[in-house]
Amino acid sequence: MRIVIAEDSVLLLDGLTRLLQTEGHDVVGHRTAEDMVAALTAPDASLPDLLVTDVRMPPSHTDEGLRAAVHLRSLYPDLPVLVLSQYVEQRYAAELFAHGSRAVGYVLKDRVADVEEFLDAVARVAGGGTVLDPEVVSQVLARTRHELDDLTPREREVLALMAEGLSNAAIADRLVVGPAAVEKHVTNILTKLGLPVDADTHRRVLAVLRWLDRNGEAR
Repeated sequence: MRIVIAEDSVLLLDGLTRLLQTEGHDVVGHRTAEDMVAALTAPDASLPDLLVTDVRMPPSHTDEGLRAAVHLRSLYPDLPVLVLSQYVEQRYAAELFAHGSRAVGYVLKDRVADVEEFLDAVARVAGGGTVLDPEVVSQVLARTRHELDDLTPREREVLALMAEGLSNAAIADRLVVGPAAVEKHVTNILTKLGLPVDADTHRRVLAVLRWLDRNGEAR
């Protein structure tokens, strides 16, 4: 397989590269998320069979790697992504899976028991499977529950109608309120759910996905 790794730790990047090359894979490493995105979105670029990325990368060492992965999955939904990190970044982890759970993994470095376990995760995600550390699942679901509980009864009602596919105008007619009131509710919903203002992110769709997941309707 052709594998791209985004990891700012020189030692870990070198170790992962050597390990995967020993298994017969072609590996390209990047020290920053910016370099990774630039390489994969270049006009003549071909997508790898797997992207392995850390969460915290330069320059701020907060969530650049995971944000880059979310961005790339929005551009290339079939790109297999394996997040390998010491941290669970709840907000962007939820968005990563909002673009589809196929060929996605999120594992914690400290909880990968051995080399074979890591190689198994690589093979499963590259093959279209899903690999999730239980701690990641726990934290992401806890965040989703908390956010939806913050919505007012009217905001939950508006979100439920959004999940039915209604436009703001149609919601206003259903609730017998003005369009401005619906727009305000929608803005409040997106803000409370922590969805970023990003031209490449369909915030309304992400909000609906969280509602469906909470109510047991997502498949």
